[in-house]
Amino acid sequence: MEKLTLISGALFLTADIFAIIALALPFWIVTDVGGETSLGLMWTCTTLYNRPKVCFSPDLTPEWMMALVCIFIGCVCITTTVVLLISSHWDYNVVPYARWVGFAAMVLFCLAAVIFPLGFSMSEIGGEPYQLPNSFQVGLSYIFFVLALWITVISELFAGKVCLPHF
Repeated sequence: MEKLTLISGALFLTADIFAIIALALPFWIVTDVGGETSLGLMWTCTTLYNRPKVCFSPDLTPEWMMALVCIFIGCVCITTTVVLLISSHWDYNVVPYARWVGFAAMVLFCLAAVIFPLGFSMSEIGGEPYQLPNSFQVGLSYIFFVLALWITVISELFAGKVCLPHF
């Protein structure tokens, strides 16, 4: 396996792990007003003062549902890319396909990053699209997702170098 292919595969795998962690954790938007509340795409958790934490699956706004779908399909694309890059050890002809599937994942993640802040106007947050109220902050899950997005972009750059003609 070529060195750049190995680097690209490792970076894609890292991005996939960060994106999956971001989906699994409920810390996309957090606040500590009136207790602790953490809003996520898969889970929402609230702690009212000293009571036990309650987590539930939220009713997502269309914007957040679309972002969830884009991230989920992006994770599938990244996993497919990693499998294709591993299989390139035996058949180098699959590398261009890995590059295009990785590019699709990058586009889906970028689309999710643009769509997600539109949901800040939901009733639980009460902000405007792309503008959180002062009492809310982005949480660790959102940071993991943005990190996954950037690592996917860097991985795609490495994958692009792999696909250059060898003279």
